[in-house]
Amino acid sequence: MPKSFKQTPSQTVGPFFAYGLTPRQYGYNFGEIASSQLTKSDTKGERISIIGKLYDGTGTPMANAVIEIWQADSEGNYAPLYTKDKFFGYGRVGTGTDPENRFVIETIKPGRVDDQQAPHIALIIMSRGIMQHVYTRLYFSDEAEANAKDPVLNALPAERKTTLIAERKQNEDRTEYHFDIYMQGENETVFLEF
Repeated sequence: MPKSFKQTPSQTVGPFFAYGLTPRQYGYNFGEIASSQLTKSDTKGERISIIGKLYDGTGTPMANAVIEIWQADSEGNYAPLYTKDKFFGYGRVGTGTDPENRFVIETIKPGRVDDQQAPHIALIIMSRGIMQHVYTRLYFSDEAEANAKDPVLNALPAERKTTLIAERKQNEDRTEYHFDIYMQGENETVFLEF
């Protein structure tokens, strides 16, 4: 046995192999554990699309990153694991999967959690160049009253809160929220520690 041990070198959390985490988005015909389509035909709540891009420190859109989504249902409840008859609120999306290098999430707008937290979606980002995944939240621009009372948003400086707000845009056939994530730089998104 050697007398001295050295620390194992660190590795980044990406890049990822698309066929392993989000295969259908990239055209592979493999099954997947989670997708960017969180709703089913009987899912209750306002159906929304979240559309955005993930940018690196130079302002270049990042392809091949993975974003995981965790959210409550339209009444602010989280479903227990493996519940088939309730909205589960978990998904996964790869970035750069459409011609405009965007990610698109099809879901429902979550309700307020425990009457204190504003409607939000928790996001976990895994990409090249970072040693551990990072956490952030997405809040909704049309929930100003609830956002003003949210404890997480209230813990941030006023000028940084805007990095967590998705802007609502109403199209003819759907409600969209636009939310870009900046990993570094002048517009860096607020990342949270838990």
